[in-house]
Amino acid sequence: MRILFFIFFLLSFFQYSIAQQNGKSFDFEFEGYTLNGILNLPDNGNPKGLVMIVHGAGCPNSVATNLHGDVRQTLTEAGYATYMYDKMGCGKSEGTFDYNQPVDNSADEVISAIKALQKAEIPGSKKIGLWGISRAGWINPIVINKYQDIAFWISVSGVDDKENFNYLLGQNLRIQGWPQDSIVYVVNELREGVRLTHSGATYEEYLNATQQIRKNPFLNRFNGGSKITEEGYYSYQKEFMKKELDEKTGLEIYVPGFEKILSKVDCPVLAVFGELDMNVDWKKTKALYETTIGDNSKLTVATYPDCNHNIFKAKTGGFYEFEDNNLEHIRCDGYLETLSHWLANLN
Repeated sequence: MRILFFIFFLLSFFQYSIAQQNGKSFDFEFEGYTLNGILNLPDNGNPKGLVMIVHGAGCPNSVATNLHGDVRQTLTEAGYATYMYDKMGCGKSEGTFDYNQPVDNSADEVISAIKALQKAEIPGSKKIGLWGISRAGWINPIVINKYQDIAFWISVSGVDDKENFNYLLGQNLRIQGWPQDSIVYVVNELREGVRLTHSGATYEEYLNATQQIRKNPFLNRFNGGSKITEEGYYSYQKEFMKKELDEKTGLEIYVPGFEKILSKVDCPVLAVFGELDMNVDWKKTKALYETTIGDNSKLTVATYPDCNHNIFKAKTGGFYEFEDNNLEHIRCDGYLETLSHWLANLN
């Protein structure tokens, strides 16, 4: 199903880590569960502020694996403390991980962490900034709207308001050498499957309309070969019919009113994009940021020509490029330096 494809896509992000920095465990409570995180301070112990690390989707054991270690080290070297935690049911955090956690609830989770840090008077917590990748591009502006005391936001490979798997599918089929007419056919069939599911079509009607996408090699690899059962279809459909679809594109609107939410962002924003991002249409997000955030806040945009969704050097940006070619994950030239320079020049 549509949402499952998107979840598998987000779960499959390549991650990058370096040697674990010295850090201090810090836990907080959310919805009756204890969530575990790690706090890192700059060497002088007197941070300029504190940057919350907000994940994309999935359930990484982020504390144990030192997720985003190079980014966090860059931030501490720039004089900021960082705090990163494991989501509910991940790592040492209590509870059960919810693959379909609403982004609004994820924002509440981040705010709970911020309040706990401030209540404990953690150094730097009086000035909170946000760093986040991909799905965090939905979460962080909601945090800014709700909390209204965020000093800055670093958005990496941010998203617009709509489901983006059609873009991912089309771009990756192109990279694999599919002819354009075949790509259009497959993507349109995927879109029709979404429309039918949302309109209340039967399981049989869905199967009849999606024969090619269910045989598509890329999609079968992407979703692990899982099949859509009748029970799974109707269970998913019940919730999916509550969602809003964009009339023009037929795509699910992931965050209703997202343009208004972005327009209320009033803190400095650094938006980073890889120009070989074949997961998210970065040009659409960039344009959206410029017409919303850019109208009432200080927006800085940095793009990297030979970099993928995760800001690693790439040749195609294809979803399986690194896995299939056993490539080393090398950061794009200038990315970490951009973070340092931008933070150094904040008012």
